[in-house]
Amino acid sequence: MRLTLHTDYALRTMIYLGLHTDRLTSIHEIAQAYGISENHLVKIIHRLGRGGFIETSRGRKGGLRLGRPAEEIRLGDIVRYTEEDIGLVACMQPPPTDGSKSCLLVGGCFLRGVLDEALGNFMAVLDHYTLADALTEHERRLLGGQLFPAP
Repeated sequence: MRLTLHTDYALRTMIYLGLHTDRLTSIHEIAQAYGISENHLVKIIHRLGRGGFIETSRGRKGGLRLGRPAEEIRLGDIVRYTEEDIGLVACMQPPPTDGSKSCLLVGGCFLRGVLDEALGNFMAVLDHYTLADALTEHERRLLGGQLFPAP
């Protein structure tokens, strides 16, 4: 399994916002911190905003912030929301719209079950952790920001 750059940048954005809860941040600031294209980041911010992961405010004094506390945001939820296609192989994707089968073995394939189990375990690990878990002293040192003690 390989996550897209879209998801990678979304996770990085969430970490950055999680470290800077004391103020609004800008797309420019996040892009500079990670060396990401601002144009690419705009699309990610828009999507994260639609998903309720972040709040955005426009205008001269506008900016970005987390949509809810970092302790309430599961990493698995971010990945599920930002990944267009999480299926490991074609038969795990939605069926083709032209009526054809994506695989001859659909319905009796042992491998599909194994891959589905592996994907389930992968997502279970991501669901075990929240954004707050990803806000470590290492990230704070590299990206600035504050760390707040766990409740």
